[in-house]
Order: sequence, then C-alpha cells, then structure tokens
Amino acid sequence: MNFSKSKLFAALCAAVFAVAAISDASAALSRKPQDNLIFASTNDPLGLDPALVDDNDSGKINCNIYESLLRFEDNSTNVVPGLAESYTVSPDGLTYTFKLRQGIRFHDGSPFNAEAVKFNIDRQMPENVIPKMSYAGLVYGDVAKSEVIDEYTIAITLKKKSTPFLHNIAMTYAAPIVSPTALKEYGNNVMEHPCGTGPYKFVAWDKGQQVILTRNEDYWGEPAKVQNLIFRTMPETSARVVALNNGEVDIINGIDANVIPEIQQAGNQLFSAPAMSTQYMFFNVNAKHNSITKNKAVRVAIAKAINVPEMVQSLYKGYDSPAKTFLPTFIPGYSDKVSPVSYDPEAAKKELADLGVKKLTIITYSGARLYNTVGGQVLAEAIQAYLKAVGVESDVLVYDWATYKNKLLTDEFDLGFMGWNGDNGDPDNFMNLFASDDPINNQGVWVNQEYRDLVAQGVNVQDGPERNAIYEKAEQIIAEELPFLPISHPRFLAAMRPNIEGFAIHPTGMTYLDKVKKN
Repeated sequence: MNFSKSKLFAALCAAVFAVAAISDASAALSRKPQDNLIFASTNDPLGLDPALVDDNDSGKINCNIYESLLRFEDNSTNVVPGLAESYTVSPDGLTYTFKLRQGIRFHDGSPFNAEAVKFNIDRQMPENVIPKMSYAGLVYGDVAKSEVIDEYTIAITLKKKSTPFLHNIAMTYAAPIVSPTALKEYGNNVMEHPCGTGPYKFVAWDKGQQVILTRNEDYWGEPAKVQNLIFRTMPETSARVVALNNGEVDIINGIDANVIPEIQQAGNQLFSAPAMSTQYMFFNVNAKHNSITKNKAVRVAIAKAINVPEMVQSLYKGYDSPAKTFLPTFIPGYSDKVSPVSYDPEAAKKELADLGVKKLTIITYSGARLYNTVGGQVLAEAIQAYLKAVGVESDVLVYDWATYKNKLLTDEFDLGFMGWNGDNGDPDNFMNLFASDDPINNQGVWVNQEYRDLVAQGVNVQDGPERNAIYEKAEQIIAEELPFLPISHPRFLAAMRPNIEGFAIHPTGMTYLDKVKKN
C-alpha cells in the first residue's frame, strides 16, 4: 500500500469510527429521561487520560471512569481502600505492600492485577515521563521501584520516607490505573480512548459538545444509580442557567453569585461548600523571558496597587474569602502569622513610576473555572482597573482554556491567573507546585532554592507542629518574594434540578456521580 492509499485508508477508518461513536451516543441518549444525568459546565476536558491531564474539567469526568489503589472518603480526604483492599508498611517506612482486590476487569475486559499496577507506575517513572505528565513527579517522584509479588500483591519501595505518599496515590491525576491493553493499543495515550475499572465507561466524545459515559454493568462495587452521564460543554453562564431552569440539563457548575437568585427562584437547588482551593495572580519571573516583573520591587509595587479584599467582595459577593496565603485556612501548615502586602495605592503609584513601569501585558482565560466563578476575563479587567488607577496601562489577552495553557509555555507576558484546588488535603500538594521546574505547575517559573529545600524537607517529616513550621516558613518566603499574589479562597458552587438527589462536590473538586439519583 503506497502512502496516499494509506492516508485514504486511515481517513476511511476514522470516518467509520466517528459514525460508530455518533451511533453509540444517540443510543445512550434515547433512553428514558431519568436514565440520563446531564451535567453542564464551562469547558471541554483537555483529555481523558489521567496521566496526561491536570485540569478539573478532565478530572471530574475521569473520576467516574478510573479508580486508584486507594480512594478518599465521600466527604473528606481521609484515605480508605480502593482497588487495593489493604496495605502494610515496612518498619523503615519505605516499602508499601498492597493486596489487590481480585476478580476486577477493566472496561475492555482485560484483568486488573499487580502487573497492571506496575505497568501504570513504570509508565510514569522519570525515565519514561513524557510532556504533559505534570503529576507524575508528585505521585511517583519518590518511588525507587515497584515489584510484583504475586498476581494480586505489589510492593512499592520509596527512595525516602514520604508523609503524603498514601494521599498522593488516592488522587484523580496520575494515580488512577489505566488498562495496559488500551495503553498498548493507543500508543501510550488514551486521551480519547479512556479505559479504567470505574462505575462508568466511555461511550463517545463529541468535542466542544459533550462526553457520554454509560454504567459499567460489570462493576465490582455497588452499581451506579443512573444509567448514563452526559457532560455537556456550555461556555456561557447565562446559557447554562437557562438550560437548567428549562429542564434541559440536570446539574450546572461554573455559576457565580449574580445568577443564584434566578436559579433559586426557578425552584432549583444550590450546592455550596468551602473549597480546598486558592486563586492567585502570578508574575512572570521566568529567567528566559524579558518581563519587567522579574524585578521583585515591581511585583511588590503592583501588589500594593490591588485592594484584594475589596475586589473579592465586589466580584464574588461574599461567597469567596480574600486569601492572605497560598494555603487555605484549614490545611495543615496554614499560619495567620504570614501577612500579605498591604494595599497602598499612593506608594504603588510612586514606586511604579520610579521603576519605569508604564505598561504591562496580562494573559488570562475565558470562561469560569472551579476556583473563579466570574471567569478569567472579568478578574483580569478588575486588575487592569486597579493598575490604571496608579498610572499603569495594560493589555488583557484572553484565550480559551486549552490555548491559554499553551500560551503560558510559549508567550511573553507579565501577569497571569491560575487557581489550585487541593487534590488530597496535604500541604505538600499545594506547596510542591512552586518547587517544580514544570511551567504547567509553576506558571511564572519561580526558582528559590531555600523554598525548594523547605518543601523537600516537609515531605519527610510526620504531620504535626514540626512539619507545620516548615510550611509556615515556606509561606513567609512566598510573601516576601511575591512570585504570585494570593487572591481568594472560593466556595464550590453548583446548582441542580429539584429531582436530583445525592449530588456533592468532593473537597478535592471532583464530582463522583455514581451515587447520584435522578427521580
């Protein structure tokens, strides 16, 4: 077969698969209304491979498809058995031996066993890591080796003690176990062909429109209550609210305080809970870039120009609280002794003028995020107004989420916006971000060796006052060096039709939907 015929053959195959996917999707949506739970949110997922994504839009789908060795309790980050029914830890604290549940199969019919677990770990070990495996280092960075003891027993040996290790392997990113058969079939990338062991399995993904899952009838645990999940992409908040009020969708997220009265007046339910989350504005301090914000004095002057409490109240109407530190107040290691830069517009105006700062480039994302219900553009324009008041002009460049993530890697800019929702309740899960060389996590590419040494020290110390003191010192370095400005600690907000029971957003930001019932 010559090259042109090969291309034609590939195109025909792709068309056949696309038609099949559409057919499957139509079948899934043709059932009784109570069999279809429709969840509308702002953005498409970036992908459906848990090793290759780090965004909540992907995570909230993946957590229904995949499972990890351990899992979190329904309403907390306490760790309980998952695909592993039990584990033991060696006396030196370095080797964790997991006994796996037997008789479980992946959605493609292949067996779940110790070899499958080892395959997933090996895939993300340093020598095999590929771009976009941004969580691999966090979850497996301290792993020295994994060893299959027997078909349902695996031992994982660490290079050094790691207090957050058990929490890390319960997470929705990197830790879930993917079918090795699927990974081999799809070239080590199941972004569009997810295959796990969870309560739902993949049907179809119409990009920009919806992802459809259907109940895994062979699930090892309690079967999901609703037959089909439809994750619908609806970028505009107003459109999601109208769709909910009209009964076209069952659950929406990405709502802000301004639309809550309309939702409640229509008889719908509001879900609101404190989020294990922080929203922040980061400065570009990348040594390879030309940004003026590499200068600490510039960063401090900009921070003085922004009245964070006033802005948070104005944008989020009391649902979010102003952030003084990166760690939320209920995460171990938080300290109220760490103080942010105080609002002082007169000082900011003089300092920025003296430093020659006349114009800045602000980069942001369109649409709402879990940690920013009003959307990136609204937040950026609020910052723009504060800067203008102290004599600094700024350009606000707005991109869709996927493009924005790429722009952070390639473009010159001065200020950007991001948020972090804790994955496991451990302070390292927050603080480790800015000890990384990965610009996906450490967006401004801040490098501070004292900070990195403290973070490295923190993972080896048991929970308690000594460990808390380490993170307090690390937070103080952030406050002094100001690689980013903490803005707010949000609440999770979502809304649902009155016939929906059992919906909640987990403290990790995930939406486990197998226990949700649609009456």
